[in-house]
Amino acid sequence: MIAEMLSYPFMVRAFLVGIPIALCAALLGVCLVLKRYSMIGDGLSHVGFGAMAIAAALGLSPVPFSIPVVVAAAFLLLRLRSGSRVGGDSAIALISTTALAVGVIVVSAGGVSTDVSSYMFGSILAVGRGDVILCLLLAVLVLALFLLFYTRIFAVTFDETFARATGVRVGIYDMMLAALTAVTVVLGMRMMGALLISALIIFPALTAMRVCRSFLGVMGVSAAVSVTGVVCGIVLSYLFSLPPGGCIVCADLVFFGIFSLIGKLRSR
Repeated sequence: MIAEMLSYPFMVRAFLVGIPIALCAALLGVCLVLKRYSMIGDGLSHVGFGAMAIAAALGLSPVPFSIPVVVAAAFLLLRLRSGSRVGGDSAIALISTTALAVGVIVVSAGGVSTDVSSYMFGSILAVGRGDVILCLLLAVLVLALFLLFYTRIFAVTFDETFARATGVRVGIYDMMLAALTAVTVVLGMRMMGALLISALIIFPALTAMRVCRSFLGVMGVSAAVSVTGVVCGIVLSYLFSLPPGGCIVCADLVFFGIFSLIGKLRSR
């Protein structure tokens, strides 16, 4: 079965995109969940959908057009969260629903259907060679940043006040995490879809926290669970001709249930 799957180029591309995206989403997701930014992925995915709808209507390449738009939205969310009377959750809801509404209007008015539909629900066939290269580069960048700045990211994640007191420029690291999350969301939407990409950021981190207590342990288990869930989801999608995003989320849900049970048994 595996040999048959890998004989199709589109399946190889799906794995080469899914695994790096899963790794990036897991590492970034741990920081976002602990910093209570977990819904930023959902908000940015809606912004990404709106941007891709506009790009498709204008005949532009969706990914290059969407990345700067979604990164700008991520920075705006950080600004609203820290320097505005609008709360973090309210800011995310405000921006995400507006972007989604714009995307729906553009799709209806511009007659865009096939490409945007794949962004909404995900499609293995939508993954191209360019996506593979971008995802691999993103994974290398995320891994390098976490390895080089692990202690500072740890400090910023758990205690921003202490991090500032020790000279860490918290704002720079928040912007770095937001920008990387934005790029991860845009690239992951090809396969996961705009409606489900946020689950790839949230589920693995929450699953790892059921059994791990250290930051490093949570990151390691989260990455392993995320990659395994993506692989299982892609296989199920191929075998039963189902949307990959839904299969991946269902696989992550199963892992969450198993790890929750293990956590309860260990606490007794």
